[in-house]
Amino acid sequence: MTNDDDDILRYDKMVEYALRGVVRQAIEEVMDDGLPGEHHFYITFMTDFPGVDIPDYLRDRYPGEMTIVLQYQFYDLNVDKDKMSVTLSFNNVPERLVIPLAAITIFADPSVNFALQFQPLGEDGGPDFDPEDLLDDDDSGDDKGDKDKGEKTGEVVSLDKFRKKD
Repeated sequence: MTNDDDDILRYDKMVEYALRGVVRQAIEEVMDDGLPGEHHFYITFMTDFPGVDIPDYLRDRYPGEMTIVLQYQFYDLNVDKDKMSVTLSFNNVPERLVIPLAAITIFADPSVNFALQFQPLGEDGGPDFDPEDLLDDDDSGDDKGDKDKGEKTGEVVSLDKFRKKD
């Protein structure tokens, strides 16, 4: 077995994909049933990510990153495998936003002290979020690996120490 990146299981991307599934599922539940109780979502996304469709004046006002809040007045909330869309009011003008899930950098629900922060996936991470891409060789922009110069780190943890003893 060779030691190039093609032979490495990309657990980092697997976890990112799974956590973005939490975002997708939360939006699906709100789509169907509305926001229960005090729940509300803060969603931060990269405005320059491929597939983001927002009005030019919003992109100009929020270059790079924008946070939206889904709480009281939002309409036509939708989510599919790749993206979410919602209509929000900006200065009393309804605007439709289309946001690829891969563009989201932070998803939070402050009412229950829940937040997820994502690493930017880059263009190759989607707008088409395909789990098959998880095992592809691509640079996620993380150069921490350069510090170790081939050192492998990891730890095997026995679950026995967490089990209740009789």
